[in-house]
Parts: sequence; C-alpha cells; structure tokens
Amino acid sequence: MKSIIILFSSFLLILSCVENKEVESQQKALTAQTIIDKAIDISCQGNCDQAAIEFTFRDRIYKSKREQGDYLLERFKTDSLNETHDVLSNSGLKRYKNDTLVTVPDSLEVNISDGVNSVHYFAQLPFGLNASAVHKKLLGEDIIKGQTYYEIEVTFSEEGGGTDFDDRFVYWIHKENFTLDYLAYRYATNGGGIRFREAYNIRTVEGIRFVDYNNFKPASLDLKLEDLDKLFEKGELKLLSKIETENIIVEIL
Repeated sequence: MKSIIILFSSFLLILSCVENKEVESQQKALTAQTIIDKAIDISCQGNCDQAAIEFTFRDRIYKSKREQGDYLLERFKTDSLNETHDVLSNSGLKRYKNDTLVTVPDSLEVNISDGVNSVHYFAQLPFGLNASAVHKKLLGEDIIKGQTYYEIEVTFSEEGGGTDFDDRFVYWIHKENFTLDYLAYRYATNGGGIRFREAYNIRTVEGIRFVDYNNFKPASLDLKLEDLDKLFEKGELKLLSKIETENIIVEIL
C-alpha cells in the first residue's frame, strides 16, 4: 500500500513538472506580435474591423466605420456660426462647412488629418497596432500596482507611418488578461513631449472594450519611456488631464 502511495505521489509530481514546463514553454514562445494579437482579440472580440462607432470627446462628435479594409473617420465640430465636418477615408481628407464641401489649404491638411486620426487611434487601442507600418518589440516584463505586464515598444516606418512616424510608444499589456492598461509615448510636434496614460472607467459596448485615461507628464524629457511606470508608482508624474470618451454607440456591421 505504501509503495502504491509513493508511486502515485511520484506520478503527480512528474505530471505537475510536465504541466509547468508546458506553461513555461508557452510563455517563452510569446512574441510582441502574438501578445498584441491576443490583446486585440480580447479588446475587439473580432468586431473592430466591422463596426460603426460613435462617441463624444471634448464636445466634438467622432464617428468611424470600418468594413472589409475600407475606413471612414469623421469629426463634427459645432460653434455659434458653423458646423465643421471632417472626413478622413481611404481616398483622403474632405472638409464640409454646413454641408458644403470646401477646399482645405495644403498648409492645414496634415494638421486636420492628424487631429482626426489621433483621437480615433487612442479611442480604439490596441486595434490598429497591426498596421503594416507598425514595428513591435518585446522589451520584457514589469510590475505595476502588483500586476505583471508585458512591456512592448512600438515604432513606425516612415513609409505609411504618417507625419508622426518618428514617435515612439511603450505599451504595458497585462500578462494574464492581455488588456492594455498603461501606455507611454514620446512625440516631436510642438516642441516635443512625453506622456504616460493610465486606463480607467473600463467598459464594453457590443463586445468592444473602451477605456478613459488619466494623462500624466514627467518633470523632464530626459527619460526613458520604459521607466515612466516606476515614476508613476512613486507619484512623481503630474496629472495633466483626463481623456474621456462619452456617449459611445457601436453598431456591428
């Protein structure tokens, strides 16, 4: 009887070791690409590339429509005199004033396009991180508020990477849940800067995950993006603003 117990215990120990090695092997096999793929799957549930989305951000209405590779990104801004409607699509930028198509000066086209695209980009992260101009690199793992995260660097090719192709991002993706909970980026426009964002107010609409952000700024630009999470935990980042998307409506196409 004793020999049977010992044999059974040995079998359980061997089984446990095999399972642990399988888990370790799977974790080691994860790359920046597979982690981003999992994060997009969790966030989108297969719906982001076949959806019409509407939300309000800072008193402006934003709408997007994506279907079979075609996209339409819109922004509506209303003041006491006019409604300005910007439309960015596969065919370029169009601007309407009170439903009348107007000519956009070359000097403004990039700024308008970037303004429309950037709001949609942040609102629907991590969707969009598999664009052809995006380069991803797994930097390692880190712990924020007691939770383990994959730390992924994102850079862009000059071709297809937009006017801000030299911007650099770091994303912290939860190791077990594969949710994008923190991000940092360095930008060059308007003199340059660094930001760190913390996701909150997490909700799901028609299977798509949306978050708001606490938007932080460090005291110095002479910092590595991947170190900002440590400064965040020490309370050494200044809260600049809150990035809030409201009145979210999603229609799956």
